[in-house]
Amino acid sequence: MTTLLIENPAGLNHVTPAGHPEQIARLQAVTRALAPLELLHREEAPMADESDLLLCHPQSHIDRIRAAIPGAETTTALDADTYVSAGSWEAALKGVGGCLRAVDAVLGEEVQNAFVATRPPGHHCETDRPMGFCLFGNIAIAAKHALQRHGLSRVAVVDFDVHHGNGTQDLLWSEANALFVSSHQMPLYPGTGAASERGGFNNVMNLPLGPGTDGGAMRNNYTSRVIPRLREFAPELILISAGFDAHRADPLANLMWETEDFVWLTRALCDVADEVCAGRVVSTLEGGYDLDALAEATTAHVTVLMERAG
Repeated sequence: MTTLLIENPAGLNHVTPAGHPEQIARLQAVTRALAPLELLHREEAPMADESDLLLCHPQSHIDRIRAAIPGAETTTALDADTYVSAGSWEAALKGVGGCLRAVDAVLGEEVQNAFVATRPPGHHCETDRPMGFCLFGNIAIAAKHALQRHGLSRVAVVDFDVHHGNGTQDLLWSEANALFVSSHQMPLYPGTGAASERGGFNNVMNLPLGPGTDGGAMRNNYTSRVIPRLREFAPELILISAGFDAHRADPLANLMWETEDFVWLTRALCDVADEVCAGRVVSTLEGGYDLDALAEATTAHVTVLMERAG
Protein backbone atom coordinates (compact mmCIF):
# COMPACT_ATOMS: atom_id res chain seq x y z
CA MET A 1 0.00 0.00 0.00
CA THR A 2 1.09 3.58 -0.58
CA THR A 3 0.41 7.19 0.42
CA LEU A 4 -1.98 9.31 -1.61
CA LEU A 5 -1.12 12.99 -2.07
CA ILE A 6 -4.12 15.09 -3.04
CA GLU A 7 -3.23 18.53 -4.37
CA ASN A 8 -5.49 21.52 -4.90
CA PRO A 9 -4.16 23.86 -7.62
CA ALA A 10 -7.37 25.88 -7.27
CA GLY A 11 -6.00 26.99 -3.91
CA LEU A 12 -3.61 29.21 -5.85
CA ASN A 13 -6.62 31.24 -6.97
CA HIS A 14 -7.84 31.97 -3.44
CA VAL A 15 -6.46 35.48 -3.07
CA THR A 16 -6.00 37.35 0.19
CA PRO A 17 -4.84 40.97 0.61
CA ALA A 18 -1.16 41.86 0.39
CA GLY A 19 0.64 41.05 3.62
CA HIS A 20 -1.98 38.55 4.77
CA PRO A 21 -0.30 35.53 6.44
CA GLU A 22 -2.62 32.99 4.80
CA GLN A 23 -1.29 33.66 1.32
CA ILE A 24 -0.90 31.87 -2.00
CA ALA A 25 2.83 31.47 -1.30
CA ARG A 26 2.00 28.94 1.44
CA LEU A 27 0.57 26.43 -1.01
CA GLN A 28 3.32 27.17 -3.51
CA ALA A 29 5.94 26.40 -0.87
CA VAL A 30 4.27 23.13 0.09
CA THR A 31 3.79 22.07 -3.53
CA ARG A 32 7.46 22.72 -4.35
CA ALA A 33 8.62 20.86 -1.27
CA LEU A 34 6.49 17.78 -1.96
CA ALA A 35 7.23 17.62 -5.70
CA PRO A 36 10.47 15.57 -5.38
CA LEU A 37 8.88 12.89 -3.19
CA GLU A 38 8.49 9.56 -4.96
CA LEU A 39 4.77 9.25 -4.38
CA LEU A 40 3.09 6.68 -6.61
CA HIS A 41 -0.34 8.18 -6.10
CA ARG A 42 -1.00 11.88 -6.77
CA GLU A 43 -4.42 13.27 -7.58
CA GLU A 44 -6.06 16.64 -7.98
CA ALA A 45 -8.80 17.34 -5.48
CA PRO A 46 -12.34 16.95 -6.84
CA MET A 47 -15.11 19.47 -6.17
CA ALA A 48 -17.32 18.75 -3.18
CA ASP A 49 -21.07 18.87 -3.67
CA GLU A 50 -23.41 21.08 -1.69
CA SER A 51 -24.73 17.91 -0.07
CA ASP A 52 -21.23 17.33 1.32
CA LEU A 53 -21.15 20.75 2.94
CA LEU A 54 -24.56 20.09 4.47
CA LEU A 55 -23.03 17.29 6.55
CA CYS A 56 -21.80 20.05 8.87
CA HIS A 57 -23.12 23.43 7.75
CA PRO A 58 -26.65 24.80 7.32
CA GLN A 59 -27.81 26.08 3.95
CA SER A 60 -27.59 29.63 5.28
CA HIS A 61 -23.84 29.31 5.77
CA ILE A 62 -23.30 27.88 2.30
CA ASP A 63 -25.41 30.64 0.75
CA ARG A 64 -23.55 33.33 2.68
CA ILE A 65 -20.15 32.19 1.44
CA ARG A 66 -21.35 31.85 -2.15
CA ALA A 67 -22.98 35.28 -2.12
CA ALA A 68 -19.83 36.91 -0.77
CA ILE A 69 -17.62 35.77 -3.66
CA PRO A 70 -16.59 38.96 -5.50
CA GLY A 71 -15.70 39.64 -9.10
CA ALA A 72 -12.21 39.34 -10.52
CA GLU A 73 -9.26 41.14 -8.91
CA THR A 74 -11.06 42.09 -5.72
CA THR A 75 -11.39 40.57 -2.26
CA THR A 76 -14.26 40.64 0.21
CA ALA A 77 -13.71 40.58 3.97
CA LEU A 78 -15.97 38.20 5.90
CA ASP A 79 -14.37 39.34 9.16
CA ALA A 80 -11.11 41.01 10.17
CA ASP A 81 -9.06 37.95 9.18
CA THR A 82 -11.08 36.00 6.63
CA TYR A 83 -11.34 36.96 2.96
CA VAL A 84 -12.77 35.57 -0.25
CA SER A 85 -11.87 36.31 -3.86
CA ALA A 86 -13.20 35.19 -7.23
CA GLY A 87 -11.36 31.87 -6.93
CA SER A 88 -12.26 31.10 -3.35
CA TRP A 89 -15.43 29.09 -3.97
CA GLU A 90 -13.68 26.54 -6.16
CA ALA A 91 -10.64 26.43 -3.85
CA ALA A 92 -12.77 25.84 -0.77
CA LEU A 93 -14.99 23.19 -2.37
CA LYS A 94 -11.99 21.36 -3.73
CA GLY A 95 -10.43 21.50 -0.27
CA VAL A 96 -13.46 19.73 1.13
CA GLY A 97 -13.59 17.41 -1.88
CA GLY A 98 -9.95 16.49 -1.42
CA CYS A 99 -10.56 15.45 2.17
CA LEU A 100 -13.55 13.35 1.17
CA ARG A 101 -11.63 11.69 -1.64
CA ALA A 102 -8.80 10.90 0.80
CA VAL A 103 -11.25 9.24 3.20
CA ASP A 104 -12.77 7.23 0.36
CA ALA A 105 -9.35 6.07 -0.85
CA VAL A 106 -8.12 5.03 2.59
CA LEU A 107 -11.33 3.30 3.65
CA GLY A 108 -11.58 1.68 0.22
CA GLU A 109 -8.09 0.21 0.74
CA GLU A 110 -6.74 1.90 -2.38
CA VAL A 111 -3.96 3.41 -0.26
CA GLN A 112 -2.74 3.13 3.32
CA ASN A 113 -2.91 6.82 4.18
CA ALA A 114 -3.31 10.22 2.55
CA PHE A 115 -2.30 13.87 2.80
CA VAL A 116 -4.35 16.74 1.38
CA ALA A 117 -2.28 19.79 0.43
CA THR A 118 -4.84 22.57 0.24
CA ARG A 119 -5.90 26.04 1.21
CA PRO A 120 -7.92 27.74 2.58
CA PRO A 121 -7.66 25.83 5.85
CA GLY A 122 -10.78 24.71 7.70
CA HIS A 123 -10.46 24.07 11.41
CA HIS A 124 -11.66 27.50 12.60
CA CYS A 125 -14.92 27.54 10.63
CA GLU A 126 -17.86 26.99 12.95
CA THR A 127 -21.33 25.73 12.08
CA ASP A 128 -22.54 29.03 10.64
CA ARG A 129 -19.51 31.29 10.99
CA PRO A 130 -16.47 31.55 8.72
CA MET A 131 -13.45 32.75 10.68
CA GLY A 132 -9.72 32.42 11.13
CA PHE A 133 -9.02 32.21 7.37
CA CYS A 134 -11.47 29.25 7.11
CA LEU A 135 -14.66 28.97 5.01
CA PHE A 136 -15.81 25.38 5.59
CA GLY A 137 -14.93 22.75 8.19
CA ASN A 138 -12.83 20.50 5.96
CA ILE A 139 -11.78 17.88 8.51
CA ALA A 140 -15.10 17.82 10.37
CA ILE A 141 -16.96 17.23 7.12
CA ALA A 142 -14.55 14.38 6.40
CA ALA A 143 -15.30 12.90 9.82
CA LYS A 144 -19.06 13.06 9.26
CA HIS A 145 -18.56 11.56 5.80
CA ALA A 146 -16.71 8.60 7.30
CA LEU A 147 -19.36 8.08 9.97
CA GLN A 148 -22.54 8.65 8.00
CA ARG A 149 -21.60 7.40 4.53
CA HIS A 150 -19.00 4.75 5.25
CA GLY A 151 -20.77 3.48 8.35
CA LEU A 152 -17.84 3.79 10.75
CA SER A 153 -18.62 3.67 14.46
CA ARG A 154 -15.70 5.75 15.75
CA VAL A 155 -13.53 8.42 14.14
CA ALA A 156 -10.84 10.49 15.86
CA VAL A 157 -9.58 13.92 14.79
CA VAL A 158 -6.21 15.06 16.14
CA ASP A 159 -5.41 18.75 15.61
CA PHE A 160 -1.83 19.83 16.36
CA ASP A 161 -2.10 23.30 14.80
CA VAL A 162 -0.84 25.96 17.21
CA HIS A 163 -4.30 27.56 17.23
CA HIS A 164 -7.24 25.77 18.80
CA GLY A 165 -9.51 24.09 16.27
CA ASN A 166 -12.63 25.81 17.56
CA GLY A 167 -14.54 25.14 14.36
CA THR A 168 -13.90 21.40 14.38
CA GLN A 169 -14.80 21.33 18.05
CA ASP A 170 -18.06 23.16 17.36
CA LEU A 171 -18.97 20.93 14.42
CA LEU A 172 -18.25 17.70 16.32
CA TRP A 173 -19.35 18.82 19.80
CA SER A 174 -22.52 16.72 19.73
CA GLU A 175 -21.12 13.83 17.68
CA ALA A 176 -20.75 10.98 20.18
CA ASN A 177 -18.89 8.82 17.67
CA ALA A 178 -16.16 11.38 17.01
CA LEU A 179 -13.30 12.13 19.39
CA PHE A 180 -11.69 15.54 18.87
CA VAL A 181 -8.23 16.17 20.36
CA SER A 182 -6.52 19.55 20.05
CA SER A 183 -3.14 20.67 21.35
CA HIS A 184 -2.61 24.42 21.00
CA GLN A 185 -1.01 27.49 22.53
CA MET A 186 -3.04 29.33 25.13
CA PRO A 187 -3.55 32.23 25.38
CA LEU A 188 -3.80 32.73 21.64
CA TYR A 189 -6.39 33.19 18.92
CA PRO A 190 -9.27 32.22 18.91
CA GLY A 191 -9.39 32.15 22.72
CA THR A 192 -11.14 28.81 23.04
CA GLY A 193 -9.76 25.38 23.89
CA ALA A 194 -9.71 25.24 27.68
CA ALA A 195 -9.29 21.79 29.19
CA SER A 196 -12.77 22.19 30.68
CA GLU A 197 -14.34 22.14 27.18
CA ARG A 198 -15.15 18.43 26.86
CA GLY A 199 -17.92 18.10 24.29
CA GLY A 200 -21.49 16.94 24.55
CA PHE A 201 -20.43 13.34 25.15
CA ASN A 202 -17.01 13.81 26.77
CA ASN A 203 -15.71 13.52 23.22
CA VAL A 204 -13.44 16.60 23.23
CA MET A 205 -9.94 16.67 24.70
CA ASN A 206 -8.08 19.97 24.78
CA LEU A 207 -4.41 20.35 25.70
CA PRO A 208 -3.66 24.06 26.12
CA LEU A 209 0.09 24.74 26.08
CA GLY A 210 1.74 27.86 27.44
CA PRO A 211 3.89 30.14 25.28
CA GLY A 212 7.40 28.77 24.99
CA THR A 213 6.37 25.12 25.30
CA ASP A 214 8.98 23.01 23.54
CA GLY A 215 8.83 19.67 21.80
CA GLY A 216 9.82 17.73 24.89
CA ALA A 217 6.81 18.97 26.81
CA MET A 218 4.61 18.26 23.81
CA ARG A 219 5.91 14.69 23.63
CA ASN A 220 5.23 14.17 27.32
CA ASN A 221 1.67 15.43 26.94
CA TYR A 222 0.94 13.23 23.95
CA THR A 223 2.58 10.16 25.50
CA SER A 224 0.83 10.44 28.85
CA ARG A 225 -2.55 11.80 27.78
CA VAL A 226 -3.41 11.76 24.09
CA ILE A 227 -2.07 8.36 23.06
CA PRO A 228 -3.83 6.50 25.91
CA ARG A 229 -7.09 8.31 25.11
CA LEU A 230 -6.83 7.38 21.45
CA ARG A 231 -6.12 3.75 22.30
CA GLU A 232 -9.10 3.68 24.65
CA PHE A 233 -11.40 5.22 22.05
CA ALA A 234 -10.07 2.84 19.36
CA PRO A 235 -11.09 4.84 16.28
CA GLU A 236 -11.57 3.08 12.97
CA LEU A 237 -9.93 6.05 11.22
CA ILE A 238 -7.62 8.80 12.45
CA LEU A 239 -7.92 12.22 10.82
CA ILE A 240 -5.20 14.83 11.37
CA SER A 241 -5.48 18.60 11.18
CA ALA A 242 -1.83 19.19 10.34
CA GLY A 243 -0.95 22.77 11.15
CA PHE A 244 2.77 23.48 11.32
CA ASP A 245 2.61 26.85 13.08
CA ALA A 246 3.77 25.38 16.40
CA HIS A 247 7.23 25.49 14.79
CA ARG A 248 9.60 27.81 16.63
CA ALA A 249 10.10 29.87 13.42
CA ASP A 250 6.42 30.67 12.96
CA PRO A 251 5.60 34.40 13.22
CA LEU A 252 2.02 34.04 14.56
CA ALA A 253 2.68 32.07 17.75
CA ASN A 254 5.20 31.25 20.45
CA LEU A 255 5.62 27.49 20.74
CA MET A 256 9.11 26.10 20.29
CA TRP A 257 8.68 22.88 18.35
CA GLU A 258 11.29 21.75 15.85
CA THR A 259 10.69 19.86 12.62
CA GLU A 260 11.82 16.67 14.37
CA ASP A 261 8.95 17.10 16.82
CA PHE A 262 6.45 16.90 13.97
CA VAL A 263 8.24 13.75 12.80
CA TRP A 264 7.90 12.23 16.27
CA LEU A 265 4.24 13.21 16.54
CA THR A 266 3.36 11.84 13.11
CA ARG A 267 5.04 8.54 13.98
CA ALA A 268 3.24 8.39 17.32
CA LEU A 269 -0.15 8.89 15.67
CA CYS A 270 0.68 6.32 13.01
CA ASP A 271 1.68 3.88 15.77
CA VAL A 272 -1.78 4.20 17.30
CA ALA A 273 -3.38 3.86 13.88
CA ASP A 274 -1.42 0.65 13.32
CA GLU A 275 -2.71 -0.69 16.63
CA VAL A 276 -6.37 0.23 16.37
CA CYS A 277 -7.38 0.89 12.76
CA ALA A 278 -5.02 -0.94 10.40
CA GLY A 279 -2.91 2.19 9.91
CA ARG A 280 -5.70 4.24 8.34
CA VAL A 281 -4.77 7.93 8.51
CA VAL A 282 -5.96 10.97 6.56
CA SER A 283 -4.14 14.26 7.14
CA THR A 284 -4.94 17.70 5.78
CA LEU A 285 -3.00 20.95 5.84
CA GLU A 286 -4.09 23.67 8.24
CA GLY A 287 -1.76 26.49 9.36
CA GLY A 288 1.94 27.30 9.14
CA TYR A 289 3.10 30.79 8.18
CA ASP A 290 6.89 30.74 7.98
CA LEU A 291 7.31 29.44 4.45
CA ASP A 292 10.60 27.60 5.00
CA ALA A 293 9.45 25.97 8.23
CA LEU A 294 6.11 25.09 6.66
CA ALA A 295 7.76 23.42 3.66
CA GLU A 296 10.27 21.52 5.80
CA ALA A 297 7.76 20.30 8.38
CA THR A 298 5.15 19.32 5.80
CA THR A 299 7.74 17.32 3.87
CA ALA A 300 8.82 15.57 7.07
CA HIS A 301 5.19 14.78 7.93
CA VAL A 302 4.41 13.31 4.51
CA THR A 303 7.69 11.39 4.46
CA VAL A 304 6.65 9.61 7.66
CA LEU A 305 3.28 8.77 6.12
CA MET A 306 5.10 7.32 3.13
CA GLU A 307 7.39 5.25 5.35
CA ARG A 308 4.44 3.86 7.27
CA ALA A 309 2.56 3.01 4.09
CA GLY A 310 5.42 0.73 3.10
